[in-house]
Amino acid sequence: MSGELKKEFNPRDVQRMRNIITGKTGDRTQIQTGWERHQEVHKEGDVWEENGKKWTIKRGIKQSVTKLDEIKKLVVLPLSCPNCGKVMKVDEYNKKMWAIHQKCFDCVIKMESEIKRQGKWDEYCSNIMNRNKNTELDDLEAALEQWVTEKDSFVSEAGEVEKWGGGDKKDIYKQVKDEIAKLKKVDIYNGKNTEENGSEHQEEEKS
Repeated sequence: MSGELKKEFNPRDVQRMRNIITGKTGDRTQIQTGWERHQEVHKEGDVWEENGKKWTIKRGIKQSVTKLDEIKKLVVLPLSCPNCGKVMKVDEYNKKMWAIHQKCFDCVIKMESEIKRQGKWDEYCSNIMNRNKNTELDDLEAALEQWVTEKDSFVSEAGEVEKWGGGDKKDIYKQVKDEIAKLKKVDIYNGKNTEENGSEHQEEEKS
């Protein structure tokens, strides 16, 4: 009969049908013998590294942890200040201070008043500005590391291969890397080299 189904079902097909009937669609359809890879079991909220990426489980779903997740921790206010325990009102003052100090606005005001009283205000401002500067430079350095390992040719939306280059990537990489290292040593608050500032502080303490 020409219309007769002649396909032969192998054990894998049979197992797949069993899984569908019993509602176990996520189960294996074949049994592997011999070497078996060790698999870690993770639960809700776990964070781990796998194949060079950071992963977590949220609401039962495995997903990668991105830099955006780290930023969210700095933006989303907690219910109460971890420093004083008071409820944190959602306003611009608390949002700004939380992103910088992980404290409420009132706690930062008290902290800065004490810093001024101790005569360490300039050092405090310098540390904040240079920390922000170094964070930006770290991001630039990470982008540089990624760029130097990427290929120079790309396929455009039109399906054409475009070559982006011009110059030796290793030379460009070294130049930018050296410039980043120099900028990290600059104290942008005082307009001096951080190593020079360090020696000046030591001389002041001796005197």
